[in-house]
Amino acid sequence: MSVFAVSIPTIINDPDPLTLDINIGQSVFVLGANGSGKSSLMHYFYKEFKNNSIRITAHRQTWFNSDSLELTPQSKRHQEQHIKKIDVKTEARWKDNSAAIRPNIAIYNLIDAENVRARAITHAVDSGDIKLAKVKSVKDESLLSIINELLSLSGLPITVSIHENDRMLAKKSDSEGYSIAELSDGERNALLISAAVLTAEPGSLILIDEPERHLHRSIISPLLTHLFARRYDCAFIVSTHEILLPIDHPDSKVLLVRSCSYQNKKVTGWQIDILNAHDGMTEDIKFDIYGTRRKLLFIEGTEESLYKPLYGILFPEVSVIPKGNCRDVERSTIGIRRVAELHWSQAYGLIDRDGRGEEEQKKLLENGIYAIECYSVESIYYHSEMLNVVANRFSSIDGSDPEKRVKNAITVAIKTIQSHRDRLCIRVASRKVYEFVHKMIPKLEKESDYKDISINIPASKFIKEELFIFDSAIKKNDYNKLLQRYPLRETPALDRIAMEIGLKKRKEYEAAVLKACEENENIRSFVISCLGDIGRLLNED
Repeated sequence: MSVFAVSIPTIINDPDPLTLDINIGQSVFVLGANGSGKSSLMHYFYKEFKNNSIRITAHRQTWFNSDSLELTPQSKRHQEQHIKKIDVKTEARWKDNSAAIRPNIAIYNLIDAENVRARAITHAVDSGDIKLAKVKSVKDESLLSIINELLSLSGLPITVSIHENDRMLAKKSDSEGYSIAELSDGERNALLISAAVLTAEPGSLILIDEPERHLHRSIISPLLTHLFARRYDCAFIVSTHEILLPIDHPDSKVLLVRSCSYQNKKVTGWQIDILNAHDGMTEDIKFDIYGTRRKLLFIEGTEESLYKPLYGILFPEVSVIPKGNCRDVERSTIGIRRVAELHWSQAYGLIDRDGRGEEEQKKLLENGIYAIECYSVESIYYHSEMLNVVANRFSSIDGSDPEKRVKNAITVAIKTIQSHRDRLCIRVASRKVYEFVHKMIPKLEKESDYKDISINIPASKFIKEELFIFDSAIKKNDYNKLLQRYPLRETPALDRIAMEIGLKKRKEYEAAVLKACEENENIRSFVISCLGDIGRLLNED
């Protein structure tokens, strides 16, 4: 039976409230972009369960004024009551008026737990019940011992201990003890998180906001793992920007916060997708899904290639994810589309045509993978329309004739391309050979099918056809045809085009194209039209 059941209001596009059940012993991760409403959602959870929830916030103060207790039992109770009152206020989402006192409360609870344990064991010894004292020393394990174990398992080689006058000191290896006030930010953060979690009442909902703020993933991930295991009698909700944290904890639920709606500066609803544990998704799929929008576009290349910035400008509401080569694009797109849990996700792939025939493109399309109607993305950057756009931008600066610049650029490009005729045609023809062979390979399903196979490949026919197409385009001065059909990036043509337009390097020209797309809606519309059906799909609401 669920202990924490909450109904989360949703935005207008998702009219039905979202019901979330969190069991004791369960952990939930909250992911979302900045401004999507993660902090507001965490605050909402706290208000819903304020009587038995604990907040561990990212903007908390992590330093101590000293290594000694600064609270009395009475002042500590008073401060806790005060914090409960102000933590439900709206401003508590971004402001912490109790930042200085929270670390002291965490350490007070830790020292108090140690003192209570010590008194219970001492009382048993004083009563002559040594057997009971031994039982208590084992059953009621020292929280300090547990914390020291957790710190060690998480890669922090420090130990903490309590000394006279309730002073708490830290120690590394064989060094002398020093004040916990001298710990690094990360070490103090790990100590405070551990103290707050381990001293929580059984049955608590523990809310941890951005634990990675002061700690590297290699530390916070195992620390959370061990805290979850130690406090199986509590429930956890962890808000984070570190998408690898939920991947490291596959038994956890994940809330993907997309956006939120406001009224009078207060959040009135959220758009959230829930991923349950054990949903059959691989780590690769989780990595692609976590932290992204509902629409995903997998593309070829890397973060630094020409694809990512262009598609990012064209489709601002889509998560554009470079996957290296076309095979990885196919694998990622198909993988997400086959997971029933991701019914809300719309995954597409966009690859270069690369000489693919209609039959191969049709098979790709069945899996949501589109091949742009040109050899590569350079065919868009260097289209004659884009040459005109960039030439016109710079003519207003140097007073040159943009039409003359474009004409010269195309003339030089065609002359350069012509000198690479055979190699370019062979590159495209070889793709046709590959498709032909792939199509001719029979399916071998039973023993009688396994016979020697001979395939007659009409390679000369393919190269002759390609040479004819190339020569025809040259004869007609059809620059765009050559650009769309052949890998001109493998020739000096693109560098020479940039120079004729008035720029020193290709990178400068390509940056000018991106700038034009960013500033002019008509230019964006033209580029989107070059992509075919995928452009329309990605721009639909």
